[in-house]
Amino acid sequence: MFLDHIRHVVPTIRRDYPEWHHGREQYALWYIEIQNPDLILYLNQVKAFFSEYLLLPNTRQFHITLFICGFLTTDQVNFNDDFTHAQFQQQYQRLKSHHSQKIKLQIGGLNSFSSALYLEVIDTDSVLPKIRAQCAQFSDEVAALSYCPHITVGLYKAAFSSQSIFDKMAAFPARQFEIDVSQIKFGYYQAQELQGPLHALHSISLGDVCCNSY
Repeated sequence: MFLDHIRHVVPTIRRDYPEWHHGREQYALWYIEIQNPDLILYLNQVKAFFSEYLLLPNTRQFHITLFICGFLTTDQVNFNDDFTHAQFQQQYQRLKSHHSQKIKLQIGGLNSFSSALYLEVIDTDSVLPKIRAQCAQFSDEVAALSYCPHITVGLYKAAFSSQSIFDKMAAFPARQFEIDVSQIKFGYYQAQELQGPLHALHSISLGDVCCNSY
């Protein structure tokens, strides 16, 4: 849900979520890791500017989520959000055989979901939906909503008024980037570590990477 539909943001509570992970540890996804220094610097500037509103610490790398797979498991599925090694292999082989060209994306302005601040991602060539469709041939995406590509800056730590977030966004100087993505990754984060780092397990190379700002 976008922020303009509610009066207050939805905070994330710092606690363990056993009703979600059921003791499972590795929550897997396909993603694009942001690696350009200029864009990372800008994202860190945004995070610092909004630090009074955001849940910290946050050690997760800036990234664009492509497809949420679920909890990694071997062959036995106990929950509807388990994701097997066989399903990964099917997705990996399909993506590797169908994607060899780099992806061009535009990174736009600041925006907000009800629970998180983010930068917009504009996919003019509509490549990301194709990647998602290929992944979906072999597993259902966990908690699938209408896909909105983005780079999360941070989660909100309290129920601040929406207007205060809008005012803060308006005060921050806008900047846009155009990036060429050379790699998509498959990895996981530890479910018991809130906003912990992503651990890459596999990657698919697409081409050389560059980044231009304007």
